[in-house]
Amino acid sequence: CNFGKLNYWLGKRAAREGRDAAYPDVDFCREPDAICASTAHPELKWIAGLFYWAESVQTYSKGGWDYQSELKAFVSGGMQRPGTDAGFIHAVSGIVNRGCHSPPCGSGALDGGADRARNFETVLRAMGLVA
Repeated sequence: CNFGKLNYWLGKRAAREGRDAAYPDVDFCREPDAICASTAHPELKWIAGLFYWAESVQTYSKGGWDYQSELKAFVSGGMQRPGTDAGFIHAVSGIVNRGCHSPPCGSGALDGGADRARNFETVLRAMGLVA
């Protein structure tokens, strides 16, 4: 579904239907590997990732867990250190990695959750947001 949305908004389908297309030569549905393999558009990895983040993570609201509300609570709570309470980053990792905020989901257990939590803490520290 994500590839279809990329194609509709940014790719070949947008161009075919007469809309402005950032990547009119890329058919994300027929060539999803173009995201990682394109030499003409090496930025597609970032574009696809940001598109997914905006389309699927920031709008996530299922089973009583709402990304926007949880983000506000995390920030209002002083961005509690992930090493102390990794609940927020684990939930977000679950959405990205497995499609749900509370893995294991139908697709399996969370992969790389501990590494992701450490990386998140590193970024928060680098930005001066936590000690």
